[in-house]
Amino acid sequence: MAESDKWLTIDELAVYLKWVGTKLCGLAQRGGLPTSRIGNQWRSNRDNIDYRMKSCMSGMEGANT
Repeated sequence: MAESDKWLTIDELAVYLKWVGTKLCGLAQRGGLPTSRIGNQWRSNRDNIDYRMKSCMSGMEGANT
């Protein structure tokens, strides 16, 4: 991954996660996403997003057994 691809805007994150950007923006505003506000944009570190998704998925696996 190129260093320039490490920090994603909400729109880029929406494409990456296949989610709706407005929902992600709301999550970011409520602190539900690992994001940083840079100027007037929310930015997410792709590594942090991947870690959070893996953590959520491993927690869900245990719930199904």
